[in-house]
Amino acid sequence: MTEKELAIKSIEYRRKILTYISGANAGHTGGSLSCIDILNVLYNEILNVCPESFSSPERDRYIQSKGHSVEALYVVLADKGFFPESDLNTLCKYTSHYIGHPTRKINGIEQNTGALGHGLPMSVGTALAAKMDGHNYRVFTLLGDGELPEGSNWEAILLAAHYKLDNLCAVLDYNSLQITGPTAEVCNIDPVDQKFESFGWAVRHVDGHNLKQLKEAFEEMPYTRGKPSLIIAHTIKGKGVSYMENEIKWHHGVPNKQQFTLAMEELNNAYTALQLG
Repeated sequence: MTEKELAIKSIEYRRKILTYISGANAGHTGGSLSCIDILNVLYNEILNVCPESFSSPERDRYIQSKGHSVEALYVVLADKGFFPESDLNTLCKYTSHYIGHPTRKINGIEQNTGALGHGLPMSVGTALAAKMDGHNYRVFTLLGDGELPEGSNWEAILLAAHYKLDNLCAVLDYNSLQITGPTAEVCNIDPVDQKFESFGWAVRHVDGHNLKQLKEAFEEMPYTRGKPSLIIAHTIKGKGVSYMENEIKWHHGVPNKQQFTLAMEELNNAYTALQLG
């Protein structure tokens, strides 16, 4: 895809995220909007995986440790053909498999996640298995900055470097807000880059909404042979909807009818401007 096509796709994904969250009257709006550009680039430009290859042992693996932002993952998987998009009309409804966190009952999802601090350890094990079995697949995982204080992450960070897992890439959705407040006030993780580097990782910083920077960062990994890679993606919670941006109440807020209409107007205007640009 061209950069313009990717940008248009991001707006389409944002509209769908809001549509399905509003229909379900439940979801994690702010975080899904902050990470959707990352997933857009991963699934449309980077990952060697599709519905036809999902059972292949050589497919790339994506594990969403930041499981509460599953709505972003759902709309991308539907767009890539892993399941009919109409399934998302059942989001968070009784008997639906499309629940508020990733589950392997849904095609295209590698691991059940949602209990924070689990995705990175599973990704380390998956990347280590590739090395031991002689496979060439890569493992990508999305972390939330609010989950990094979980101790299991730091055990995994240590082991990934110890086993020289340069087939592993972690992406930190660094929007600086979590459910109870700014991450710097709840449990400060900074300087997060220096901490990962001291554990033996190679680190890059990018604008998490700059599609070109994201693509280049993914394409250039591993940054150092024999080291796992971390991309610190500086993002904005609620990105794309002005009244949601950097507002903590939208961590799991659901727009009412008036708010939904306003959000869609903003996104539609952005879509039209891109099409004409």
